[in-house]
Amino acid sequence: MKQFFKYVLATITGLVLLFFIFFIVIAGMISSSSKKETVKLEKNSVLHVKLNYQINDRPQDDPFDIFTATLTGDMVRPVGLYDIVTSIEEAKSDENIKGIFLDVSMLGAGYGKLSEIRTALEDFKTSGKFIYAYSEVLYNQSYYFASVADSIFLNPSGTMLFNGMAADVTFMKETLSKMGIEMQVVKRGKFKGAVEPFILDKLSPENRKQISEYVESIYGDILSKISKSRNISVDDLRMMANEVKVKTSDDAVTNNFVDQLAYRDQVMAMMKSAAGTESDDELELITLSKYNSIVHPFGKSKSGDKIAVIYADGSIVSGKGQANEIGSDKFAKALRKAREDEDVKAVVLRINSGGGSALASDVIWRETKLMKGVKPLIVSMGDVAASGGYYIACLGDSVLSMPNTITGSIGVFGLYPNAEELYGKMGLHTEVVKTSDVADFGRIDRALNEKEISILDAMIGQIYEQFLNRVGTGRSLDRAHLDTIAEGRVWTGTYAKNIGLVDEFGGLKEAIEIAAFKAGMEDYKVTSFPKADNPFEAIFGEMGMTSIKNKWMKEELGTYYPIYNKLQRLKNLSGIQMIMPIEVEVN
Repeated sequence: MKQFFKYVLATITGLVLLFFIFFIVIAGMISSSSKKETVKLEKNSVLHVKLNYQINDRPQDDPFDIFTATLTGDMVRPVGLYDIVTSIEEAKSDENIKGIFLDVSMLGAGYGKLSEIRTALEDFKTSGKFIYAYSEVLYNQSYYFASVADSIFLNPSGTMLFNGMAADVTFMKETLSKMGIEMQVVKRGKFKGAVEPFILDKLSPENRKQISEYVESIYGDILSKISKSRNISVDDLRMMANEVKVKTSDDAVTNNFVDQLAYRDQVMAMMKSAAGTESDDELELITLSKYNSIVHPFGKSKSGDKIAVIYADGSIVSGKGQANEIGSDKFAKALRKAREDEDVKAVVLRINSGGGSALASDVIWRETKLMKGVKPLIVSMGDVAASGGYYIACLGDSVLSMPNTITGSIGVFGLYPNAEELYGKMGLHTEVVKTSDVADFGRIDRALNEKEISILDAMIGQIYEQFLNRVGTGRSLDRAHLDTIAEGRVWTGTYAKNIGLVDEFGGLKEAIEIAAFKAGMEDYKVTSFPKADNPFEAIFGEMGMTSIKNKWMKEELGTYYPIYNKLQRLKNLSGIQMIMPIEVEVN
């Protein structure tokens, strides 16, 4: 026994020592990564735009990514959307920047974010400076982004496929049925199909109609921009996609999608010449992260006046929320702090959300109402601002989106699982003692009865009416018109602008400029809310543990991870929900 305790004590001591060493290493990495690197911008430099990471509106430094980067020797930090756009704008007039190199083999953004960056690149081209794009693989999304370039180069052994756009929807009714679970639904809005993956095996006619319309709207916007850049008619682009005219690298050149097949070193040599660099000298490429550390356009302001950008990204939930969630307590507090801060003269609410809890959405909405009349509140929509995401947007003094932003989805639903069959399979039995027929309302081991369904229906109806009233008041829309555009229907920004849900097209940068104009400011700083967690909390806190779990699950499940993620979200749903009709993958 003495020997046993000796080994146990040695093991515990070893684990404590290992944890202590790990702690010191992580602390050292965080300290070293936070030190500002002195970056010198050389003459005849080329801005290297490589977006092979998940692009967030604000940069979210994941400590575990820092750890991986340290091991690989690659300490390039992800750059947030706003910093990407402002860096490109700064490069336009920077005499040391001669052009931009778009490295587009992999992209980590939806069409909304890519459109904002692409718009900034279109403006950059008016300077007369060059933009070269290079890729080893071109697909619909990457080609849309690359098409803004003056010259597009594809690796001779690379591939390109131009075959149109599709939206994928995964249905889980059969899977849940095999598990012994039936989903019970009460909703308002015939287009409100967020529940469809759980209760149907295929799209309803209403959902098929709206998905077809917004996919076509996004596709049409993409084709029109490619057409303008490449001087190929939209009709010809549609024909070539339908007939799959471009499926090899040679096809890409023949059909004017790509200017030349070239290896990376050959593209570097051509950029040397374009940048005015001697052939014997090394091409001066500067990454976005390094260039951004030099310029910080608004960071140079000496003014004490600020514009607060509040980043609302993820599902809307009650409480503080996890990483990549919009917790009602956390975001209501951020709005309140911005309203009460005398240095903050205007607020931009940046939304990337398909919605979530109705209660949580209303808690955040209340803070936007308190902001009205106190300070300008400008709403900037990213890839999606739908359902609960639109609920918290509707009081903006100005609401901006991109043409291919997904928005609207004014509808409500309640979703309750019935696991009676599962309980039977597992041999579980529940006895309930209650004081009324509906005292055990919400139990998952039996189906809802008619009385309970009527109760839920009344609750859903009340919240739907409240949703309509919020939007009608915020957007000055009469009820008759609102009834024609609600019903849970999803719209692209193009349609949303025409029907009064959006005021104008523009990205985060334009939203900040409008906020400054409404506040009467020319010189100001931009500050971000909510404040990011400190690095130690990010690693050792609850969100850090969640980050570890999610990374592991992504690695293990691969392409099946989205299904797991949807089931996790289903498990965490509570109360009445405002979520966009269906989570689709648009390819």
